[in-house]
Amino acid sequence: MKQNEEEFAPMWDLNPLWNTLTDEQKEQLREQVEIVHYAKNEIIHNDGDESKYVWMLLAGKVRIYKEGIGQRQQIIRLLKPYDIFGYRACTVNEPYNSSASAFEACTVYRLDREHFNELIRANGALCYQVMLMMAKDLAFSEIQTVNLTQKHIRGRLAESLLLLLKNYGYEKDGQTIAMLLPREDLANMSNMTTSNAIRTLSQFAQEGLVGIDGRHIRILDERALEKISRLG
Repeated sequence: MKQNEEEFAPMWDLNPLWNTLTDEQKEQLREQVEIVHYAKNEIIHNDGDESKYVWMLLAGKVRIYKEGIGQRQQIIRLLKPYDIFGYRACTVNEPYNSSASAFEACTVYRLDREHFNELIRANGALCYQVMLMMAKDLAFSEIQTVNLTQKHIRGRLAESLLLLLKNYGYEKDGQTIAMLLPREDLANMSNMTTSNAIRTLSQFAQEGLVGIDGRHIRILDERALEKISRLG
């Protein structure tokens, strides 16, 4: 393994996608994959960059986003450990169509495009799993497009809070979302201005739906948030 500065479990022990590989392919993967570290807010790849690598997050959090008018970011997805990203562009040999940056200091497995595509061509089971992963990502993107364009502000913010909860779960207290998200990023997830995100979050707090302590957000009434999200 290249640049193996610290020990991590093999990729196939962390994400079932890689369990489709033969023992020989796993050994080849072990030799090809790199461990790479990124500092907080460091760019992993930019929208339009040549696709060179597929990444799997090992530790930390990564944001996937697009920049719009006035360099305003729209966060498309927040990744958690063992999520794979960058694979679509590599599979079709196209530039990345979004940007990725480290939301916090993170560590990734990095695999070059050529070796990834060789594995796909040689292993039908892996190819099928990649196809399923791509289909799930497409379905998520379609749902998010509808949510962010048709729901009202309250529905969009409730949806974002529930998505954070689904991705990262609770802290030990069983209420606080295990993710410290700046209000600007919460707004960028919800397709609204930062001021609207702050105001709507405060309304949720006044209604007893959430508790706020700086960047810490406690979910006090998950069912009510689900109803707000569902009704839009």
